[in-house]
Amino acid sequence: MSTLFTPLALRTVTLPNRVALAPMCQYSAGPDGLPTDWHLVHLGTRAVGGAGLVLTEATAVVPEGRITPQDTGLWSDAHVDAWRPVTAFVAAHGAVPAVQLAHAGFKASTYRPWAPRRGGVPDTEGGWTPVGPGAAPFVPDYRVPAALDEAGIAGVVESFGTAAARAVDAGFAAVEIHAAHGYLLHEFLSPLTNHRDDAWGGDRAGRMRLTLEVARAVRAAVGEDVPVLARISATDWVDGGWTVEDSVALAAELAGAGVDLVDCSSGGASATASVPVGPGYQVPLAARVRREAGVATGAVGLIVEPEQAEAIVAAGEADLVLLGRELLRDPYWPHRAAAKLGAAATWPAPYTRAL
Repeated sequence: MSTLFTPLALRTVTLPNRVALAPMCQYSAGPDGLPTDWHLVHLGTRAVGGAGLVLTEATAVVPEGRITPQDTGLWSDAHVDAWRPVTAFVAAHGAVPAVQLAHAGFKASTYRPWAPRRGGVPDTEGGWTPVGPGAAPFVPDYRVPAALDEAGIAGVVESFGTAAARAVDAGFAAVEIHAAHGYLLHEFLSPLTNHRDDAWGGDRAGRMRLTLEVARAVRAAVGEDVPVLARISATDWVDGGWTVEDSVALAAELAGAGVDLVDCSSGGASATASVPVGPGYQVPLAARVRREAGVATGAVGLIVEPEQAEAIVAAGEADLVLLGRELLRDPYWPHRAAAKLGAAATWPAPYTRAL
């Protein structure tokens, strides 16, 4: 029997299998961060394809938290209305719709990848001044951020909580907090980017404080029944940066704050990190966090073959595998994997006669 295609219960929500669509930015939102038909088709296709959990791209909790002007958001009631058809379609086709709530920090106000220019978007082209733990830009051609003060930090925490409540109203059945890839929460976590000497910096406890306060605010906003996930960069891959030992400590604290699963990615705080990319290269991070912090984890990163995914879950290295590029190449990977692993493939009714 395939372990990959067994259900996973998170609070009152049960995923039909252990395959998730990883959050992937689409940079295709309409004006003011509203999702479009692209998001309905992109996310809906992966639900039809058999993924048990379908996560949105990084969805900003405030306008200035967008990576690009074309990012989706959840900072107004208009966003709630725009997301409802997406969540309804995903749920109707057997997947659990989840949103990744994010704030880009000093990586905000940049051009989307296929734009003719790179770097920071000026105000004259719809950009804005980003914020961060300090006033240094991520790289020289990004915009110089404004350092968050106490009021600004309190506003970030409140914005995550408010967006989480809107997410539930929009039909999302789970919420993920984005604390990875050099975005705002990771910027506070990593000693490479957080040089503050106040209560929000300094030692590891100070640097973890913002992420934990956000986790508590999100848990309070969604209630006890809704699963809360957190994506972390389990290591910066840089000497003197955030480490897997730090991630074990953070994961244990996140579990205490009401987080149900820690999604273990890596990197993003340094533009010069040397990352040992290869098949399943981040799986050992998820395995260690799961083993030492005693919390459910998700593994991500060049997971391609059904047997590879099955082995990760069956060996207890992670409770969930998140596929990104492989689900872009083949939205129906879960159905094919189920057949290959001897599990029941539940193709949608309109396809069954042909298949």
